[in-house]
Amino acid sequence: MHGQNPSAKAASINTHKFLTSLHPSLVKGGERWTAPRIVELLRNPSPDVRKVAALALAMVGDRSAVGPLAVALHDGDTMVSQMAEHAMWTLWFRLGSPRAVHLVKSGNRHLQHNNHDSAIEKFSQAIDADPDFAEAYHQRAIAYALTEQFHKSLDDHQAALDRMPQHFGAMSGLGHGHAHLAQWSEARRCYRLALAIHPGLKDLESALQQIDLLLPQK
Repeated sequence: MHGQNPSAKAASINTHKFLTSLHPSLVKGGERWTAPRIVELLRNPSPDVRKVAALALAMVGDRSAVGPLAVALHDGDTMVSQMAEHAMWTLWFRLGSPRAVHLVKSGNRHLQHNNHDSAIEKFSQAIDADPDFAEAYHQRAIAYALTEQFHKSLDDHQAALDRMPQHFGAMSGLGHGHAHLAQWSEARRCYRLALAIHPGLKDLESALQQIDLLLPQK
């Protein structure tokens, strides 16, 4: 229809259907579009190519893509950095055994409805099913923090980092936990480390400014 708002057209697009239609092309596209080949495109001179590469890795990447995506968090193009962040979160949530991934999804549903005890139970079951699943620890750490069990939250954030050192979410969570416990030096250290991993975490910059008012500069 003439005069239709372009943004309205965009809003009508089924993004899930769009991504689903792309997935077979990437998975079955042969040697040319394997995950390692797509990782190479994160270094392409064109920012548009780097954006698409990050989007593709969100769909078909594996653990080996996390490191290159962490480098892309420092990309000079803001959109590339944002796409890399999205891809890393997507990967983290699926880098577990099928049962553990299912349990984390179940735990997240409980978390969204403030059923914190049930969420913790599901995340604990996910950890039992796959002790190397970093995101299960991170999600349980969030649940512990929401129930003000900050020491347990700190332990789980650290467990997530032990398994996924690039996890800026877990590093930020460590900082939040220390801040809640008024452990300002540790909170500042963790916030700085989180920003070193992902410079785009602007909310941490304001948190650091507040801590710097309390503590001498180091």
